[in-house]
Amino acid sequence: MEFDWDAWSELARSDPAAFEEKRKQAVAALIAAAPEKHRQRLTGLQSRIDLERQRSSSALGACIRISNLMWESFAELQRALDVLTDTLQPGVRPVPALRPATNAQILPFPPRR
Repeated sequence: MEFDWDAWSELARSDPAAFEEKRKQAVAALIAAAPEKHRQRLTGLQSRIDLERQRSSSALGACIRISNLMWESFAELQRALDVLTDTLQPGVRPVPALRPATNAQILPFPPRR
């Protein structure tokens, strides 16, 4: 599937409701095109993402919530890898996983006019 950033961006600016409908259709098509054995999990993941978007009061907040979900999933994979590595090679620890930064400097930006 070819992604036309400019067309999607323009649609989001000019008609947010149409953008949202098109986004839902694109996600549904992508899930439908996945192997059947993955569809239920993908549908569940998309439902979780949609819920996090609804819970957020801003697009940035939604992005942060979804990013946190990704990092939680990554940490679960890292724990599973640690268990597997320890089972196969007792006493050998893999390289520590990357962790998201827990602090950052917030830069103020003046509001757009």
